[in-house]
Amino acid sequence: MLAFAHGLSRGSCETSLILLSRTGPLERLLPDGITVIDLARSRLRQALPLLLRRLRELRPDVVVSSFGYVNLALLASRRCLPSGTRLVLREANLPSLALPQVRFGGAMGFGYRRLYRRADRVICSSGRMADEFAESFAVPRTRLAVVPNPVDEAGLRLAAAEPSRTPGPGPRFIAAGRLVRQKGFERLLSALAELPGAAQLTIFGEGPDREALIQQAERFGISTRVTLPGFVSDVAPYYAGADAFVMPSRWEGMPNAALEALACGTPVIATPESGGIAKLAAAAPPGAVTVAAAGDAFVAAMRSVETHPTAAPRPSLLPEAYQLENAVAAFEAVLSKLGE
Repeated sequence: MLAFAHGLSRGSCETSLILLSRTGPLERLLPDGITVIDLARSRLRQALPLLLRRLRELRPDVVVSSFGYVNLALLASRRCLPSGTRLVLREANLPSLALPQVRFGGAMGFGYRRLYRRADRVICSSGRMADEFAESFAVPRTRLAVVPNPVDEAGLRLAAAEPSRTPGPGPRFIAAGRLVRQKGFERLLSALAELPGAAQLTIFGEGPDREALIQQAERFGISTRVTLPGFVSDVAPYYAGADAFVMPSRWEGMPNAALEALACGTPVIATPESGGIAKLAAAAPPGAVTVAAAGDAFVAAMRSVETHPTAAPRPSLLPEAYQLENAVAAFEAVLSKLGE
């Protein structure tokens, strides 16, 4: 969404970004040239009155939201918005995989069925997601739009000009994301334990499961082969230095980290639950994306990875549709057609 906001701000749109709370490691990525409004509230129930008040003051033509629970709150509060305001909702995860896993998933599913059809557009990151909203939540096809996630390929490759790699022989695997159950990193540690001792794994990210993952690595006797450096603001050099990016997620929408790894020339191994990964595999060059179920198939995919130390990023494997300019253009096209 920050990439989309940046792209819009470079055109004719006057863009504002409203944050519930201006905290966290992504603050450094806030685009120049847009107005940033900080509601300074940690929870939606505290922020919603302020959010609606600011929207009435701004009187925007279009409001774009990208979190399911915020999307539902805006739809339910639509009568409080200025007349004529259009709501464009972007969905981050596949509902069929995400809702059974999250708190209040049943209530959110009910809200999806009752409210999402009232949105002016629902932006999906894959055709699979669009099909779910049409078939499971009765959102009219005319209100659904598939827009690829934008990736700043040129910026990533510039940042990855000098790849970073853990020294020593054997394959080097990299993963990235919040250390939470959704990302399935404990399954990744189980897979690593099945590989030869020279294989090394680095997981970038922070989250509540950090200590449990450290303990699991100790139980499996692989502590010296696993590194958890926390959140790193510039992970591109590590993508470029790895032999494969591994994603054992239980649910996703369209995983940005996998797209970024491909932009740096690093092949991806991902579970089928990783959102639109099958579409990505079909669009990417042959062998760039391997889809493998958690367990033996995932271990076999990791075992087949060859070691390729490199002094420069390998050629990009990212399909053109996900390149920043193309994805932003697709997003702008959705906005331009709202009045039709």
